[in-house]
Amino acid sequence: LNEAGEVLAGSGCPDPTAFFIHSRIHKAHPHATAILHTHMPQATALCCLEDMELKMINQNAARFYDEIAYDDDYNGLVLGQAEGDRMAKAMGSKRVLMHQNHGVITTGDSVAEAFDELYYLERAAQVQNLAYATGRPLKFINPDCLGEYKANVNKFRGCWADSHFAAQKRILFKTPGYADFAS
Repeated sequence: LNEAGEVLAGSGCPDPTAFFIHSRIHKAHPHATAILHTHMPQATALCCLEDMELKMINQNAARFYDEIAYDDDYNGLVLGQAEGDRMAKAMGSKRVLMHQNHGVITTGDSVAEAFDELYYLERAAQVQNLAYATGRPLKFINPDCLGEYKANVNKFRGCWADSHFAAQKRILFKTPGYADFAS
């Protein structure tokens, strides 16, 4: 596809909502090689709460310290540039956007990095939802260690993401019938 949504190679047409989300974020964030948008159950459940903030209560959450933007405005299907631009602006310079009543968007320097963000965001959200289900108070990670933790994660982000993505693909290709579908 080009920037106008015209098919340059292959056939078919893009899903307009996907096009207006992804194209506008790519335009606003040219550093984002890959942008993934999903409605995964655990992270999307958080997006359906009044306070959808991912709390810094577990190691998987800590990797997202100061990396998540929160978009409190759900305006229905994203069917135009203006709404895509609004979402891209809400995302700012963050790697992740949690969109109220909708889902999540991650960016990365590669597909592997954007996938890795989705994977660990879903795991962090799952732990938070399970912790909420106890009805007991949350225990937050000491804020003094979050910056150092994030710096350490950033040192290895690409390497870890590439290895993780490769492992997930190996698992997928072992799934009966998948190789036939993928070819």
